Amino acid sequence: MPPFFLPPALLFTVSASHFQRIAITGAGIVSPLGIGWKANEASFEADRRAFRPVPVELFEVDGFVAKTAGIVDLPKEPVLRKKTPYADRGTQMLMLAIREALAQSGRTNLDGIDAMVIGTSAGAMSLGETYFENAVGDPRRQPRQLSLAEHYQPQRQINDVAAELGWHGPIIVISNACASGANAIGWGVEMIRSGRAKRVLAGGYDALARLVFAGFDSLKALAPSGIPRPFDAARDGLALGEGAAVMLLEAEDVRQSAALADVTGYATATDLHHLTQPDPLGKAAIRTMTEATRQSGITPADIDYINSHGTGTPFNDVAEAQAITAWAGEAASGIAVSSTKSAMGHLLGGAGAVEAVICLMALQGQWMPASLNVREVDPAVQFDLVRTFRRAKVEHALTNSFGFGGTNATLVMKRRSA
Repeated sequence: MPPFFLPPALLFTVSASHFQRIAITGAGIVSPLGIGWKANEASFEADRRAFRPVPVELFEVDGFVAKTAGIVDLPKEPVLRKKTPYADRGTQMLMLAIREALAQSGRTNLDGIDAMVIGTSAGAMSLGETYFENAVGDPRRQPRQLSLAEHYQPQRQINDVAAELGWHGPIIVISNACASGANAIGWGVEMIRSGRAKRVLAGGYDALARLVFAGFDSLKALAPSGIPRPFDAARDGLALGEGAAVMLLEAEDVRQSAALADVTGYATATDLHHLTQPDPLGKAAIRTMTEATRQSGITPADIDYINSHGTGTPFNDVAEAQAITAWAGEAASGIAVSSTKSAMGHLLGGAGAVEAVICLMALQGQWMPASLNVREVDPAVQFDLVRTFRRAKVEHALTNSFGFGGTNATLVMKRRSA
């Protein structure tokens, strides 16, 4: 089936049993809370926040409303050996996440992987910024200018990662704003379901960049305090962050014994409401949650935990809260929900992938991460808002990702029984 949301006329003509479970056999995560699964899990357990002033070596924040972000501490040693001069922060994060996913699945390289599907919003924006600054500052010919332009492109960065691992398979780049990472995983799911692949490495990444920071500042979307408060009645904006995450997806008849969990449902839809604002009623979000749970063969009442998009902006949170309530109905009050952007910021093209891996971690560890910084819960919240780290049974987890332009994506995952 094609990787898009089924139109209403087809919703009930395809049995949920038609949809193949997709096994997750490895995952890697890099976020402002830490590099790797263990570091992130420990940070969630401690209800830790990762916001700090943007260092001047990244870019100047003078004149911007917000001065802080969720920043990843990268290793001192080179992460990519072959293309070190052009390995921007985002590419390095992606490489670290891929290495962890491969190691967790018992692999040392990409042999046997049929395709790589990676989502990003900004790509190597910092290289493009350097190219522009060089060109404006000194129009004469400068060394490495063409290489900066070449490696600024997302497909080139991912090619560099593939070359580092000695792999020559197909690469698909998904770029539809803040749903990029989730849709990349969804595209990988659909490649396997359609028989086009048996194993797909899928995920997303983005690094902080001055142009992106300036864009969100101009939209007045950043929290002046630098601390986002998703689902708080007085929330005043988001905080930016950076990170990467990937999953190794495999057909259910390939290596089921090695599976960490299953992706059981995926849907995407566009609300066509506004370039940057969500539909106030969350109509597309309702459609994606409905279809993703239908594919999973479950009802909203079966969902134990939702990792929400939850940016902390006035428009997004109330629209998502209303969508969850409309979708879940009477079951809404029993569904636990949190926004991990409250701890690490909005990772843009990497957000959907990182939050999907967080759901995987929750399924494995039987816990729920908190929605931090909430002082007074917004009246639109009719669900169980998780405000501190919680040990709990998590059998089915759902994650939402929404992006500028009205793109919405939902993934549903199921725990693997011991």
